[in-house]
Amino acid sequence: MANIANDPNGFKRICFTDLDGEPKAIRLGKATVKAAASFRLWVEEILSDLELNHSHGARLCAWLNDLSPKMHKRLVKAGLAKPRASMAVVTLGNLLDRFDAAATVKDGTRTTYKQALGMLREHFGDSMPIRSITPAHADEWRKAIGEPVTVKAEDGTETTKQLAAATLAKRVKVAKAVFRKAVRWGLIPTSPFADLRAGSQSNADRAFYVSIETINAVLAACPDDEWRAIVGLSRYAGLRCPSEVAAVRWGDINWDRGRLMVRSSKTAGHEGHAVRVVPIDQALRPILQDLFDRADVGVEAVVPRLRDPGMNLRTQFERIITKAGMKSWPRLFHNMRASCATDWIAEYPVPDVSNWLGHSATIGAAHYWQPRDANMDRAAGMDSEASKSGVKSGAQTARKAARHRTAGVRTGSPDDANEPCLAGVSPPNASVCEAAAMVGNDPDGIRTHVPTVKG
Repeated sequence: MANIANDPNGFKRICFTDLDGEPKAIRLGKATVKAAASFRLWVEEILSDLELNHSHGARLCAWLNDLSPKMHKRLVKAGLAKPRASMAVVTLGNLLDRFDAAATVKDGTRTTYKQALGMLREHFGDSMPIRSITPAHADEWRKAIGEPVTVKAEDGTETTKQLAAATLAKRVKVAKAVFRKAVRWGLIPTSPFADLRAGSQSNADRAFYVSIETINAVLAACPDDEWRAIVGLSRYAGLRCPSEVAAVRWGDINWDRGRLMVRSSKTAGHEGHAVRVVPIDQALRPILQDLFDRADVGVEAVVPRLRDPGMNLRTQFERIITKAGMKSWPRLFHNMRASCATDWIAEYPVPDVSNWLGHSATIGAAHYWQPRDANMDRAAGMDSEASKSGVKSGAQTARKAARHRTAGVRTGSPDDANEPCLAGVSPPNASVCEAAAMVGNDPDGIRTHVPTVKG
């Protein structure tokens, strides 16, 4: 315990007994009763940590960092603190370089980081001491990067550009993360960006519902089965493209139960989210079956062309959409996944849909689920007579409308014994087919091997 001792002329001391039983005192000078009482509580917290050999908490560390050099030296003399090392000035450039080096993120996220770090460098300069940056400076930075900028091209043409609200929110979010790290690393006591409002990272202007009719036209315009699988897996199974589509293997498909195991590099860093299982929609099944029928023996990837890192996926897809007589929509692949999510959420419980998509309901509501004009018409009594008898979701409509060249859904095995052997579908003449491994996250089991056929 520590006590407050009153000296003449309003001077005060904090008196306590150290761990060795020696009486000690810290002179406060002239101080109010309230200030002395607050100082006493901090001293008692330090004594408690020392006695229990416990690290100081964040608030106590911040208080010690903010103490004047004179008062800190008195704590050192009393054995309650360690001498401060001579602190080199940490500049913004030092901090940003350290943050970039310490970041363990995917390439896409690293690109976003570099864009935000570049805006911090441009505004403040690399030589700016981070302890000199205040909350007012943070407010000024956010305002500056959100203002329109005139860009002059090589031919002299001037264009005015401005960050979208969602992009601005991302930049602010990264800046806040940078200065949180600075606090954690003990470089500054508090973050000047802590209370800076980031805003929403969703952009309603770029949301687009890709209808079943549109997808049917696009599928008909696809040049081959692999492209139809890319479109089908994105729109009917909600896979992220290209990362999740490229990772699909034939052994991930359980044909008997209509399930597909999805490996997600985006969520692999979160415990229990590296793999998920999604239903194979009846519109997707014939697309996969056609590709299966033509698969080369020994090829594991469902869409082998996505293994080529140099493939310009977006440009080729835009050509396919144009060939289909359609106009390209914003965020080509994301909006197909979002449209799948919109169909699912209209028909199935939120917990199920969240598991199938691999994210929380909060993320789904913010970035995926979209309002549909058909629902507005139905609520206003403006829907057609045909739909009044029971409006079906896009997924339900797809089961009847999207068959892609296949009259019926095939569930049997290919007739050719030389075709690759898939879990749940075995060539009738194959002599050996490896036993399927069961995946723990699905209680019913998903066979995940790629069998080999020995002729």
